[in-house]
Amino acid sequence: MSDNCIRVLGARERNLKNIDVVISKKEITVFTGVSGSGKSSLVFDTIAAESQRQLNETYTSFIRHRMPHYGKPDVDTIENLSVAFIINQKRLGGNARSTVGTVTDIYSLLRLLFSRIGTPFVGYSDVFSFNNLAGMCSQCQGLGKVETIDIERLLDKNKSLNEGAVCFPTFEPGGWRLTRYIHSGFFDNDKKIKDYSEAELEMLLYADGIKVKNPSPEWHKTSLYEGLIPRIERSFLKKEEREKTRYSKQIERFVTKQTCSHCNGTRLNDKVLSCKVNGKNIAECAEMQVSELLEFIETIHTPVSATIVSELANRLQQMVSIGLGYLSLNRKTSTLSGGESQRIKMVCQLGSSLTDLTYIFDEPSIGLHPHDISKINDLMKLLRDKGNTVLIVEHDPDLIKIADHIIDMGPSAGIYGGEIVYQGDLQGLKESGTLTGKYLSHQPEYKLNTRTPKGWLSIENATLHNLKNISVQIPKGVMTVVTGVAGSGKSTLINQVLPQFYPKTVFIDQKGIQASKRSNIATFMGIFDRIRKLFAKKNGVSASLFSFNSQGACPVCKGLGVTYTDLAFMDTIVTVCEECQGDRFTDEVLQYKLRGKNISEVLKMTVAEALEFFQEKEISRVLNMLSDVGITYIPLGQPLNTLSGGELQRIKLASELENDGQIYVLDEPSTGLHMADIKQLIGVMNRLVEQNSTLIVIEHNLDIICQADWIIDLGPFAGQNGGEIIFTGLPEDLVKCRHSLTGSYLKEYIGRT
Repeated sequence: MSDNCIRVLGARERNLKNIDVVISKKEITVFTGVSGSGKSSLVFDTIAAESQRQLNETYTSFIRHRMPHYGKPDVDTIENLSVAFIINQKRLGGNARSTVGTVTDIYSLLRLLFSRIGTPFVGYSDVFSFNNLAGMCSQCQGLGKVETIDIERLLDKNKSLNEGAVCFPTFEPGGWRLTRYIHSGFFDNDKKIKDYSEAELEMLLYADGIKVKNPSPEWHKTSLYEGLIPRIERSFLKKEEREKTRYSKQIERFVTKQTCSHCNGTRLNDKVLSCKVNGKNIAECAEMQVSELLEFIETIHTPVSATIVSELANRLQQMVSIGLGYLSLNRKTSTLSGGESQRIKMVCQLGSSLTDLTYIFDEPSIGLHPHDISKINDLMKLLRDKGNTVLIVEHDPDLIKIADHIIDMGPSAGIYGGEIVYQGDLQGLKESGTLTGKYLSHQPEYKLNTRTPKGWLSIENATLHNLKNISVQIPKGVMTVVTGVAGSGKSTLINQVLPQFYPKTVFIDQKGIQASKRSNIATFMGIFDRIRKLFAKKNGVSASLFSFNSQGACPVCKGLGVTYTDLAFMDTIVTVCEECQGDRFTDEVLQYKLRGKNISEVLKMTVAEALEFFQEKEISRVLNMLSDVGITYIPLGQPLNTLSGGELQRIKLASELENDGQIYVLDEPSTGLHMADIKQLIGVMNRLVEQNSTLIVIEHNLDIICQADWIIDLGPFAGQNGGEIIFTGLPEDLVKCRHSLTGSYLKEYIGRT
């Protein structure tokens, strides 16, 4: 049997309907289909999961037990698998010491360069690390920022110590930490803080290591007096995370982060900063945006550093080639978007000389302007031409077109999907009649009747980040789309500057909903209580029985349906509860039925199935709102923490559909959406505007741009080469703007046949 194909036989994971598929190796295969059609179930939950599982089994049991656990997917056989690298949209995250430079190893090369040719010589490469004691700034411990206590928030100066003047957690009257102050003998415990002399206030706040002369009898004889500030810093800010995490929300009120005054945010000590190459120290290099740093590195011609310079230039060029030239090496990984994180992971793979691998990408077009997608396409071809298999789950037409082979899933979502509805090339897909095929072949057009503004929102002299003192007016009562390449300043202008002028702006973004792992669509949208009451009334029992947080919950998993095994520093292992088999409730509760279904079966229903099941107006009204935003395929009981950013955004959008008169901001709402779903989304956005609201959409999708009432285009490029208003006006006039990259791509898109 030929081994040049991956063969999947009898795949039944999630909604897959016992499908067979053959995927050619060393080619680019793109998987298309509406959200919930089964693309991810086939690619990630079946092919990728089995590759990871089999790879893990090659290790010893000792190592296996300390690695993430992958269960065997529900499939008969998978033949000819190769090792899979999964490059998904999960944000890199990381702590305060994780930067673009450290995660890509570019900063390591830069350290090596400075240790070889930097003058004066200050040490070897480790010394240039802000994570090394020998190199870090001693004031901020290499973080670049210091945490300081806000005295005005710490003390209620209208109160005495006995009355609770210290507002910090555990320093309240009766709290054990306060005893060190009221028993010290230094203070009149009934005196208002506002009446303290400068010396008394200095003693209360800053004194450290003072021997107490006249304490109360309760004072511990060997203790030294320590002021509030050094004590809080020692116990909460410089201690290991245990205490800080315990009181983290309260502490945020009192602590402010400021750039370290000693190193000015460079993270390094004076000795390291004195070492320079061509007039720049390593901190100045890390501060540059990547495209500028590349130009600087190419000016270095010292023979001894030729190999290092060549590799540095190669890595930096790769960053530029995938549209990340606007980032700097000192950018914290925790501030990167999902799309930026995914592209950073790509850079980490580009330097590899391994071949015969399978690279699996989850919508690599996310967060990218059409201008940047062509760069991603080149990267995909490069990986394939090195002898690798590339599998891509994608919706974007510009990325679909590079496929050697396309597998279209459908015909619809959830229980109505899970089948292969087309396999072949792009032209065949356009002629196939599938949902994907229809939308790939449709002729885009501008909105016929744009709305007239009902007034204007004004932003004046914005200079945050890369914005170049711009002023702009955003029309009220219409749908404005803000466009521009990634890094041009769109998010800075709308997400950060706009609320300074209009603080009541409602942001519907892709960030996680602040809720526990017990939260799901039914609880978030407020219909679960109603469902429980229906079960209670039908069966003549208490509604609390049907809550997985109460007496009816499975005693083993506490109503979660899964159990968590904490592996300390490794990923937590999640397994289906053996007691209830994921049903979440006790056997007694599962005996109670509503129209033939128990409470667990109802929670497993998708939104579409629930719409057919419930006739009650209060419930169907909410389900229809969820249906309107295109998430009919998600089960009512699926935990919110398992949903994608795009899905969470659409749930938040559904919760706003009955409100009016608001200023709404949507940040890339097309994320994760099929072209058919985008049409539905445009209808929902128009509905918001028709309810007397103002809608501002940050977006790259050309279909959404076409349907705007007003366009604001930023650019012309990214980072320091962006931050300007290139165009404001109607979509049909944007194509006439010679300086707009968005306009040129829109013109090409509208003009296609």
